[in-house]
Amino acid sequence: MFIACDETNNKPNHTTSASEKQNAIDAVLIDDSSVLQIPLMIERIKEIKTVLAQKTPIILLDSLDASAANAQQIAIADIKFCENLFDKKTHQAFRNEVFNVYAARPQEIPSNLQNEKIYKVEMYNYALNLTTTALVNINSKSIVSVTTFPISQPDIPSHLKNIALQIAVNNEQVIKALGYKPEEKEALMANTKTALNNTKCERSLHLCVAPTFIKDNKALWVIVDLTDYKVVGIRWTNVGTTEAPENRISERKLKFEKIMECYCKKVTHLEKYNWNLNYVITTSDGLRISEVQYNKKQIINNAKIVDWHVGYSNTDGFGYSDAVGCPEFSQAAVVAVSDPRVSDIVEGGKTIGFALEQNFSSEQWPLPCNYNYLQRFEFYNDGKFRTAAASLGRGCGNNGTYRPVFRIAFTGNKNSFSQWENNNWGVWKNEQWKLQSPTTTYTKEGYLYKINDDTENGFFVEPSRGQFNDGSRGDNAYVYITKQHLDKDEGEKDLITIGPCCNTDYKQGPEKFIDAQPESIINTDIVLWYVPQMKNDDTKGKEYCWAEAYLENGVYKTKIFPCMAGPMFIPIKK
Repeated sequence: MFIACDETNNKPNHTTSASEKQNAIDAVLIDDSSVLQIPLMIERIKEIKTVLAQKTPIILLDSLDASAANAQQIAIADIKFCENLFDKKTHQAFRNEVFNVYAARPQEIPSNLQNEKIYKVEMYNYALNLTTTALVNINSKSIVSVTTFPISQPDIPSHLKNIALQIAVNNEQVIKALGYKPEEKEALMANTKTALNNTKCERSLHLCVAPTFIKDNKALWVIVDLTDYKVVGIRWTNVGTTEAPENRISERKLKFEKIMECYCKKVTHLEKYNWNLNYVITTSDGLRISEVQYNKKQIINNAKIVDWHVGYSNTDGFGYSDAVGCPEFSQAAVVAVSDPRVSDIVEGGKTIGFALEQNFSSEQWPLPCNYNYLQRFEFYNDGKFRTAAASLGRGCGNNGTYRPVFRIAFTGNKNSFSQWENNNWGVWKNEQWKLQSPTTTYTKEGYLYKINDDTENGFFVEPSRGQFNDGSRGDNAYVYITKQHLDKDEGEKDLITIGPCCNTDYKQGPEKFIDAQPESIINTDIVLWYVPQMKNDDTKGKEYCWAEAYLENGVYKTKIFPCMAGPMFIPIKK
């Protein structure tokens, strides 16, 4: 189904000729003849050709409820939402498609509109690799805001997942590699975005996913390019011995309804010891805390994890870009499976603080190619706090590197950022990034950075080097500081996947918010992005970021080997 944008508001400044229309149609290239035989692809190609021949080319979502359908109609009638439908030089049509329409979460809605009916619409432009999002007020039938994200892709809708599965299971390379034709139900992680070097999937230039099939102790990755509709490569990874057969994993009774109603659609307030904060489970950014106060003074606007990047090869560059979030109305493959937990932190028999935790898990974890992530915020009685996360394994290989992308927006518009170098604090003048490396030097207390305002109030930043008694082997983290623009969305609302899965350098996503001419970050609003790197290991006695099943008293249980990462923030005492 397609519906044109309102022609009175978004009419192209030219008349599309028959030859231009045919050129646009011919741009849908399928170079794998077997794909042309797949029923879903026959219909898909017909749909694309029909839409590209229209004056305003947008493929819309079908089967929406009345409110979502209304939001979609309002969005596509907006000039700004539809400003990237055509090539501005040739005037040929781009392929545009609405991927998701859903009720906006509380943290995405401006405070003055919390009582309004707000929906979010996400549209992807295949040619520009560009995502456009709109917040729509259903009550007033108006646009609240429109934001564009270059080189970014939303979570894919179910019909594209089904197309990827059909392409994968009918591919001759896949059939030959497995020794049989797989069924669609065998595939794991089919809707999770991926990459592959030396193809257009590299650095996520095309929309690519990786349906994955388990055979014996290996996983076959099938890299499907959903921009060009073809398999661009297959790769094997080792997943280790699977002791627990699938039929021993009972169907879990997930409390999705309670999680959605109590923690996704509502913001929860937590007051404990000297701390006050709000938290909510987001659509795709994990557990988000906000309005964090210590001794009645706000120190953090909000903090969350926007992506989990999991790479399985430094040479081939394939893996997953995972979104974690609410269990419904989200295409996240790793979802909230339990209520958030609050527990005391006890040391030497004395309570020194508390922790807020949330698990996000694949349905069949701990089987291969299933993931379990832990997000943890620690708050201490002396005013320090930690943002942390862990992979609990097992994942889709024994050579994976996990890179969660933390985003922490600090309170105050007079903040600056410094790094300890050459036995002194050096202030960062402009937006930039740094890598914590084996040669990095620290203060005698172990501090590497500090954030402070013009009165020297703030925090020292202590990256993990394995000193927090959590089994960590160190963060090896990339740190980015960007100027926060309060007049535009650069991550305050739920973010789509901002970085490719498998880059081994600083290009993890946050660099997109550093301007071509880096802005000053002295005495201003700043955001700290923190991307640790954890390498998994299944070596006996050295397991890390790993999980395995074992028999105890005749039943299977799961043993986890977590890899925890994340910095500690220590108040500056004057």
